[in-house]
Amino acid sequence: MGVLNVTPDSFSDGGLWLDHDRAVERGMTLVAEGADVVDVGGESTRPGAAPVPVEEELRRVLPVIAALAPHVRVSVDTRKAAVAEAGVAAGASIVNDISATLWPVAAGAGVGWVAMHLPADPSVMVEHAERYRGDIVTDVVEYLVSRAERAEEAGVGEIWIDPGIGFGKTAEHNLRLLHHLDRLVATGWPVVVGTSRKRFLGPLSSLPGEEPAPPSGRLEASVATAAWAVTRGAAMVRVHDVAPTVWAVRLAAGAGAGAGGARS
Repeated sequence: MGVLNVTPDSFSDGGLWLDHDRAVERGMTLVAEGADVVDVGGESTRPGAAPVPVEEELRRVLPVIAALAPHVRVSVDTRKAAVAEAGVAAGASIVNDISATLWPVAAGAGVGWVAMHLPADPSVMVEHAERYRGDIVTDVVEYLVSRAERAEEAGVGEIWIDPGIGFGKTAEHNLRLLHHLDRLVATGWPVVVGTSRKRFLGPLSSLPGEEPAPPSGRLEASVATAAWAVTRGAAMVRVHDVAPTVWAVRLAAGAGAGAGGARS
């Protein structure tokens, strides 16, 4: 899943693809690099981000979705029912839903739905993460299973679950979720993982004593965690840098197959 942020303020690439023509060109580049899905979003959900009015979000994403849909599967990344409905009408076939509340839209439209774990609104999720003291893996699994079951009962035929790496979670939480992805995979719902350029990768992308790497310096860690997620059973990874991730995933999968053959 290639990320296409049609926003002025996303944490990694805000403003780069706000122009319609540049956004469509970027989407087609992601396809050429190997993206199976292009995820179009018009509202930043970085920590502290301000909500975007429905009309503005629609203005940003609908023309881009309509232009890309004939060429690739498109997901609309939103937490607003009106934007999800309009995005599907424009050609999106997946609702990528950080709020995990829009299954009625997906059920009514007959499209896929990604439910993500978001423990608090983006405006306060950093503070929430710092106060959290529970078992993050158990809580995420139970939350996503409950949402997936409700969506299935409502008639959604294609359901994905996403642990919400980086959303209201500390670095330790994120790493624990990656380490225990097998517990999410074991639920039977296909798992989506998005680590690309996230803040917790900054220190992991720097030498001891250096400042944490900025988003532009987190490529290797992003690719490594995406490949790790796939080898642990993730069905899809959401990334900004499609080409190197595709190669890493292929190599990791091939190495795993080779190792399995050697053992047998």
